[in-house]
Amino acid sequence: MPLKLPEPIEEPNLNLTPMIDIVFLLIIFFMVGTQFTERETQYDIDLATVSSAQPLTRLPDELVVNILADGNIVLLEKDYNLAELEKLFVQARENYPGQAVVIRGDRKVPYQRVMDVMAVCHRSKITKISLSNYLKRDE
Repeated sequence: MPLKLPEPIEEPNLNLTPMIDIVFLLIIFFMVGTQFTERETQYDIDLATVSSAQPLTRLPDELVVNILADGNIVLLEKDYNLAELEKLFVQARENYPGQAVVIRGDRKVPYQRVMDVMAVCHRSKITKISLSNYLKRDE
């Protein structure tokens, strides 16, 4: 009885065609992208000079007003009354018209105190006002 030899196992192969297509597309993309940068530098421009230039600064942080349980208003670790707070807000708005204010009122403070600080913001023409709260997660 003749022995039947098993059929040869076909070796797995990897199709590289899609990978080669992607590599060619990336090459074309980068070649087109480099042409744009050449167009910007082809002109010889003598730029103007400045003797005193101020450094660029980032936007100011929002002012965080804390209203304590006893009604005291604290900003930047200093106590303020409403008149002083208004002067500070007017100055801040003159320096940066888009100045933002965050009001953090203690839960025990009368809500009128929070409204007084909001009125100071309104008189100072500060429109970006946020009321801070704490979201208690269920445990």
